[in-house]
Amino acid sequence: MAKRDTIKKEFIELYETGAKLAQAFQKEEDKRFHYDYQTWYSKSSRAVAALAPDRHEEFRRYYEIDPKRKSLGYGTYVIQDFMKNIVPSGYGFEKFNSRQQVLQCFLNQLAILHSLVAMIDSVLANLENELFADIQDNEVATARQLLKVSPRAAGALVGVVIEAHLQKVADAHSIKIPKKNPTIADLNDPLKVASVLDTAGWRKISFLADIRNLCSHKKDVEPTKEQVEELIEGAAWVTKNIF
Repeated sequence: MAKRDTIKKEFIELYETGAKLAQAFQKEEDKRFHYDYQTWYSKSSRAVAALAPDRHEEFRRYYEIDPKRKSLGYGTYVIQDFMKNIVPSGYGFEKFNSRQQVLQCFLNQLAILHSLVAMIDSVLANLENELFADIQDNEVATARQLLKVSPRAAGALVGVVIEAHLQKVADAHSIKIPKKNPTIADLNDPLKVASVLDTAGWRKISFLADIRNLCSHKKDVEPTKEQVEELIEGAAWVTKNIF
């Protein structure tokens, strides 16, 4: 099973487990609610933080007591209050239903989790793209440092960056590349044929491919520092402009 499918399956299981727990709580068939909810919350909170950090604070607020809270009542009661056996008192709270308030908070958390289940493919794709972009940036930065020591090694490194990026672009556009381990040139031409690259972009990448070949294959000719600098800057351009 692919990693993405595994994560999606785990998310669905988290949601289904929470839904069953909420149903049991609603029917007051929840002898182990304090224990089961804490386990569910710990797993779900980490999952939301990882895949939807913009929703994590909202998810937490339904459980955690706000340290700046000035009053306890219908708008501020959270699940942690129930866990600590805290209930509001005084005029206006004689009929306060703590279980109902907890259930509402719990259902709101489940709604957030369910929204992520529905969009998990796009969420994971975005995360993969962000991670891939970070790796590329780091490798380009490493090549700039390596250039001071060995232009050939720096050029070989960013050549791999360009190849990996163009392969990802080809996959995104469902372009089949015949070779098992394609070079920059093997990827460049099919991308132009598919109109992913315009003529100017194709020519620029062809130029970069020539420098890359000089770094990786022509052992009898040393690439100049200036050539490898062009290759490094070209790699940065490719990863930021070709999609």
